[in-house]
Amino acid sequence: MAEMEATHSPNLGNTPMEGTETFEAFGGKEGLVKIMDDFMIGLVQDPRTKPFFDNNKQAFIKAMLVEQMCELMNGGCKYPGRDMKSSHANMKVNREAFNALVEQFQFAMDKHNVPFSAQNKLLAKLAPMYRVIETTKGAAVPPNNLSN
Repeated sequence: MAEMEATHSPNLGNTPMEGTETFEAFGGKEGLVKIMDDFMIGLVQDPRTKPFFDNNKQAFIKAMLVEQMCELMNGGCKYPGRDMKSSHANMKVNREAFNALVEQFQFAMDKHNVPFSAQNKLLAKLAPMYRVIETTKGAAVPPNNLSN
């Protein structure tokens, strides 16, 4: 039962980090917004992730990512989005696309001089989500209706 609840919770049962040091290392919420702006640019420019993000939901996705990261880093936010499993269920994300997303996130964090230790703390919180986001072993084939 606890495993099922964790799978369906928005952050897979991850609790916020202790303290706010990591959140502050990201520049607070303002810093997260800037990082997510550059992250989205990278996702749209990267041919491995472009099909998933080159749509009319970019502003919504960025806003949800800011809230999710803010909550995980104990920044006083509450992520209002859906759980990761249902959010990605029909997207047919493969390992290549997922790894490209992580790469683009690291580029954005580096651009904004987020310390490597803070990056690692957040990535460790996000890592368990991989098992519900990767939904296909073959080629990534995002649905045509992502822009709807």
